Amino acid sequence: MDREILLVVDPMCSWCWGFSPTVTAIQEAYADQAPIFPIVGGLRPLSTDPMNDRAKEEIRHHWDSVQKASGQPFDFTFFDRDNFVYDTEPACRALVTVRFLKPTVSLGFLTSMHQAFYAENQDITDHEVLADLAEKAGVSRDDFVEFFPSRKMIYLTASDFYRSQSMGVSGFPTVILRANEKLSLLSAGFRPFEDLKPHLDQWLESGPEEGAVETEAL
Repeated sequence: MDREILLVVDPMCSWCWGFSPTVTAIQEAYADQAPIFPIVGGLRPLSTDPMNDRAKEEIRHHWDSVQKASGQPFDFTFFDRDNFVYDTEPACRALVTVRFLKPTVSLGFLTSMHQAFYAENQDITDHEVLADLAEKAGVSRDDFVEFFPSRKMIYLTASDFYRSQSMGVSGFPTVILRANEKLSLLSAGFRPFEDLKPHLDQWLESGPEEGAVETEAL
């Protein structure tokens, strides 16, 4: 049976950063049986308005919640930035580009973007920062710089957004189990690995209907 774990995320989603250790644990435990395929969902794609004080307060509240729930590090000096435009499309497109060029490092690249943005206050809407991170992940910088702005990568990123919406995903992170053509929801939102492991084990042994937390049509 052809099995795959679909991970619908956004590199600039704080709960996705909180979920990152769970993703790593799933990858380490199940990569040989069901590899993880990242899909970008588009949290705030193509935003153009700079963050105001209200937006900063709302996002800070999320960061506080994620930090308490997951223990992941955050650099709150991010909120000292002025005129920051929270456009998640470039970071999403960067992940799609790395997935296209060197799929084996895409999850590591996602983690490095999370780390850079949330724990190190780097601007991952900046194309140069994204190129630096891609190079560190093992992707040719020249290839990344060539493909990242291409119409093909823009189209593939938009296709990911559409795919996540067509599966009914409304928040991130979402984990969907695929066995052949059968899709089942494992988790919508942050969950520790210990909570998900029994369901994954059962899914791999018996099929998606038995293993998923919810078994709704996606």
